Amino acid sequence: MKKILSIIGCIIVIAASSCTKKYITPNPNQTILLNVKSNTWTTTDGGKTYSSVINTPEIDSYFNDHGGVLVYFSFTSGVYEQIPEVYQGISFSYTHNPGSLALYAQASDGVTVIQPPADAVVKLLLIDSN
Repeated sequence: MKKILSIIGCIIVIAASSCTKKYITPNPNQTILLNVKSNTWTTTDGGKTYSSVINTPEIDSYFNDHGGVLVYFSFTSGVYEQIPEVYQGISFSYTHNPGSLALYAQASDGVTVIQPPADAVVKLLLIDSN
């Protein structure tokens, strides 16, 4: 009788230890690739600072307050660098509002006149945070 109970106990232990729960949740994040041409950058201070505003309907009021926005530039095919950063003496940054993403470029010293940035691919990563 003890032998049978031992065998049943072993079977229960093995069966219970082999069960695992696996949670699969959908990934609500979005990656958007945008082409920003050199001629879309504008300046209002004689070339010290340039900006380019991109229409982004994906950033609604709720997402603007509760989601996360990451921006990457690529001036070389397949190489992305996250901004804010300084690249070749130009400081890149961004802000976002509902419906738009504003990109900024200025000399890293803040006073030197620069040329508008070259054509670039912008990777926009929207991270949902429910």
